[in-house]
Amino acid sequence: MALFPLTSNFQEDFVLQLVAVDTDNNMDEVAAAAAVHSVGRRVKARPGVLRVRRQGASEPFARDLKVADAGLRPMECVEIYWEGSTAHLREPRH
Repeated sequence: MALFPLTSNFQEDFVLQLVAVDTDNNMDEVAAAAAVHSVGRRVKARPGVLRVRRQGASEPFARDLKVADAGLRPMECVEIYWEGSTAHLREPRH
């Protein structure tokens, strides 16, 4: 149980955010922590489940996967997007 810094690239937001999460947080909790900084500020809220994936990856992390078990590095950028949106279907950027 320790604070862990991640960079959030939230769907439809033009600002990257530093998000402090806990190594015991699961990916749903990471998504919720990132949403606080974007939704209702620069991004309109919408129904649906938020998903988390490594920047440029095509598949999201499992929702119950803990940060400590995800293999993420401090300050690594993760993408947060609404499941079912077309954003999760795009080709990864390299």
